[in-house]
Amino acid sequence: MGRVSGGLAGVQRYAIDGRRAWLVWVSAIAVYVLAVFHRTSLGVAGLKAAERFEISSSQLSLFTIVQLAVYAAMQLPVGALLDRYGSKRLLGVGLTLMTAAQLTFAFVDTLGAALVCRVFLGMGDAMVFISVMRIVALWFSPRRSPMVTQVTGLLGQLGALLAAGPLAAALTHFGWTPSYAVSAGVGALTGVLIVVLVRDSPYDDHARDELRLRALARTLKSAWQVPGTRLGLWSHFTSQFSANLFTLLWGYPFLVSGEGLSPFAASLLLMIMVAATMVFSVVFGSLTARFPFSRSTFVLWIVVVGIAAWTVVLLWPGRAPVGLLVVLVVLIAAGGPGSMIGFDLARTFNPPTRIGSATGIVNTGGFIATLSAVALIGIVLDRVAPGGPSTWNIDAFRPAMAVQYLVWGLGIVQVLRYRSKARRAALAMDPEGYEALRGGSNSVTFH
Repeated sequence: MGRVSGGLAGVQRYAIDGRRAWLVWVSAIAVYVLAVFHRTSLGVAGLKAAERFEISSSQLSLFTIVQLAVYAAMQLPVGALLDRYGSKRLLGVGLTLMTAAQLTFAFVDTLGAALVCRVFLGMGDAMVFISVMRIVALWFSPRRSPMVTQVTGLLGQLGALLAAGPLAAALTHFGWTPSYAVSAGVGALTGVLIVVLVRDSPYDDHARDELRLRALARTLKSAWQVPGTRLGLWSHFTSQFSANLFTLLWGYPFLVSGEGLSPFAASLLLMIMVAATMVFSVVFGSLTARFPFSRSTFVLWIVVVGIAAWTVVLLWPGRAPVGLLVVLVVLIAAGGPGSMIGFDLARTFNPPTRIGSATGIVNTGGFIATLSAVALIGIVLDRVAPGGPSTWNIDAFRPAMAVQYLVWGLGIVQVLRYRSKARRAALAMDPEGYEALRGGSNSVTFH
């Protein structure tokens, strides 16, 4: 029945929302910032990667496709293992994999070896965010968790900011190998924070320790069967991918080769996009905390605004003016923090012992969408500009970027479908809790 979320079984050692909670969260955030940096580091290096490895548009998109495919495929098993082993261990393993992958990526010069590096980078990255989300769910009260969730996304964007600015400058002045090697070395320093400061739970977590591997499949199945979990997944799917594909790979080439901006101007726009993401994170955190019943409505409006911005840019005769491109990056930036609403939806409909599994399911959404869109853009570019990066222009990018409408269409239909199912299930389970949710209480859960 509906109730205020509580912790896992066991003796409570630390206060919920207390000083220790913030210390654990900040330490985990450091790992997440680094993960976002590594994830987006290829976004400003796409043109250099095409030259370094002598590859086509589709082959360039393979870097992101492989990385995101591994990331998405790992979410369900990682989510289940997270419920079994806890955030601290998975953060440590994830950080180790990312550091090794990025260090090796600095020295390889063949496509095959580089793709192997992206596989291990995706594996490590897959373990980080949902580990941080589990820390948020267990260390913070329902009253605070929506805002902490949004601030998590906000601070994570510092990694994207570092990739769009300092890394882009380093690649220009120092070259490929020194830039990626130094960035990999930061992982060793961050690992100290995990060992010293991170704790899985404020409780003596007997419930987790007693969970057996044979129960992991049942945990995943239980989380998947909840309509609210799937509403979170499709909310994440629909809102995140446009911003993702822009920052991870295609935004920089679109701005430089398509819209004719200088590399400096393109990097500046990516930094503006990151700054806008951080602002939206604060705004959406406040809105979702105050109006929990309208969370999926916020997602739909975020998507509609992004669609409108892309439509104007793609229909603009010739190259779009810089002012319009600024509007574009600001509006699609909302999709990043908008996708975080999906995790808050999962929290509402799942007990604490299933948060890792539910979060893993939700987190697959945006990355499956991104993977699909990135691949389709590469395929279309190869078809309309078979000569490779040197032949990319705005006329080639128009049909390529238009593939986003297919992904948006599917996502909107599914959000509307599962919103209806989740609301009906909540009403049937606990009518009083349902009315409390409509009235603005974000501490009500249904499980």
